[in-house]
Formats: sequence, structure tokens, C-alpha cells
Amino acid sequence: MTFLSAIILLGILIFVHELGHFIFAKLMNVKVLKFSLGFGPRILGKKIGETEYVISAVPLGGYVKMLGEERGDEISEDEKTRAYNFQSVWKRLSIVISGPVFNIIFAAILFMFMYLSGVPTLLPEVGEVLPNSPAASAGLVKGDAITEINGKSIRRWEDMAGIINKSPRITLRFKIKRGTDIIDMPITPEKKATPNIFGENKEVGLIGIKPSGKVSIEKQTPAGAVVRGIIKTWELSELTLVSIVKLIQRIIPAETIGGPILIFQMAGQQAAQGPLSFFTFMAVISINLGILNLLPIPILDGGHILFLGIEAVRRRPLSDKAIMIAQKVGLAIIIFLMVFAFYNDIMRLITGKTIPQ
Repeated sequence: MTFLSAIILLGILIFVHELGHFIFAKLMNVKVLKFSLGFGPRILGKKIGETEYVISAVPLGGYVKMLGEERGDEISEDEKTRAYNFQSVWKRLSIVISGPVFNIIFAAILFMFMYLSGVPTLLPEVGEVLPNSPAASAGLVKGDAITEINGKSIRRWEDMAGIINKSPRITLRFKIKRGTDIIDMPITPEKKATPNIFGENKEVGLIGIKPSGKVSIEKQTPAGAVVRGIIKTWELSELTLVSIVKLIQRIIPAETIGGPILIFQMAGQQAAQGPLSFFTFMAVISINLGILNLLPIPILDGGHILFLGIEAVRRRPLSDKAIMIAQKVGLAIIIFLMVFAFYNDIMRLITGKTIPQ
């Protein structure tokens, strides 16, 4: 089940990524020679028109091979207009960037469908009041439901927590539902340093309550699902970029980097928890794949975008020698990161440790 879930997840995400390159190559009238899911030996394939569609043995990537993409390709005069390397910078840029962009758009579409079908939302109901806290002093008790803060309707725990966290030492007017009674209650969040998701201490407002754990299934209208899907994708894209910066700054431990083994394990775990968890995980990995491919590392899409940007500024491409050296450096970086990720995965298997939180 774990292996099958991972293959399905990776297969879909690789297909979406390469489909972006393929569609835009076709739109730019560039000849596509091969569309491959996976690397290495061919398992099966079929040539349709001018393109060979292939499934290869190693399911850890894929590629779209275009005429003139590789240095040294022999191109006849008749086919130069359809060769990748004879296209304008902006056409080539649109082909290169489309893969990562398709991954990010695909994540937004997944979130949209999830919001349409309904997602569990933690209700703003008090499950525990901490002693000697602002909530205890104000008179909040277990079972109280928070319906408004400063006149703003509260439907989710996260909405309430966001307002409280941003309001240390500012008196807020809460509207509480207790049984059939509605109670107005002023509460002033205290200022406390708490670790964020990166382990950094951050001062936020807290009132000293914990959720009851009750959830409701929240369904969005089509318009609402589109908005929520885009917002969620934006938030996770931003979080991915910040995480990369924190890794470089060594705020996030390097041992949190995971590779294919970790993805295989987590895909199986999420699939076992149900379709919602699996598709949420797929959306998160899709965003990560899109963002990471945009990094300006040679051999990644981001490296090609960097070269094209330099070419646009210089009005001529970099020399073959400069590109070859850069690609060797990029390949070395990617190999190092893959080996390091595999090492982390294997050490987690041996020691039984999980990713540090």
C-alpha cells in the first residue's frame, strides 16, 4: 500500500510538471521528441505523431525532450523554426517556467476541490482553561463557545487564535455562548514568548485556553473554494520559501531534510488516514516540487531561468563552456543534496527517529 501510494503520488506530480513543459512547448510550436515519466530503461511507450510517450523504470522524475534542446543536435534548415534553441528568450522562458508553475497551480486546484467537498475545521470551543490565565481571571469555563471578538464573527479556532496572537496586552471584547446564554466578556491577552514552527521564540498574545477538539465539516461555495484554495497555496508557498531560508541559516536542523524514502513512508501514512490527508500531502509536495525547481541552481528549471535572464540582459547567450561548468556545479549540488537526504532517510530507518518538530 505504501509503495503504491507513493508511486501514484509521484507519478501524478511528475506528470503535471512535465505536462506544463509539454503544453507550452506545443503552444510555442517547438517539436517535442519525447515525453517520459521516469528515467532510465523504457518499460513501455508509444509514438503518436512526432512525439514518443514513454514510462521509464526509475519513477523519481521525468523529462520532455525537445528538438534543439541539447547542444550538438543536428537540425535541418526546415526544422530550425521548431527547434527549442532557435526560439526567442521569452518563448523558452515560458516553456521552462511552466513546469513549476503547473505544480503550484495543481496544488491550488487540489485545495479548491477539498474545500468544495468539505474539510474538518476546529471549532472555537474551550476544552480547558489554564489556571492563573487571563481566560481564568475573566471567567471563561470549559464548554464556552467563542462567537465574536471585537464584533468580528468567529467560526474557526484558527480565526480566534490569530486575533488573540496579534493582540498582546490589548483588551478584546469577547462574545461567549454558554448553553443558551450569550455573555460579553473583556479579556486582555498576556504577552508570552512561545516557539513558532521553526523553533524560534516569538512574542504573541495568549489567554490560556485549549480547544475542545470538536470539529465541523466546512464546505465552501465554488467561489469561496477558489479563494481559499489560492490563499492556502500562497501561504504554503511562502512557508516553503521561508523554510529554505531557515535551513540555510541553520535555524531548521539539516537532519529534517528528507528524500524519496521519507516521501514513500509519508505517502503510505497519509493514504491510510483517508483521501483528504493523502490529497493534502500531495498538494504540499506539489508546492515543494514547484518552488524547489525554481531555485537558481543549474540543471533545475530555475537554473535555466537564470541563464535566460542573463541572456536577455546581455542580448546573447552564455558560452557553451560557461554553461557546461555551471551545470557541473549544479549537478554536484543536486547529487550532494540527494545523498544527504538518502542518508537522513536511512538513519531514521535505523534509529527509529522521526523528523524533529
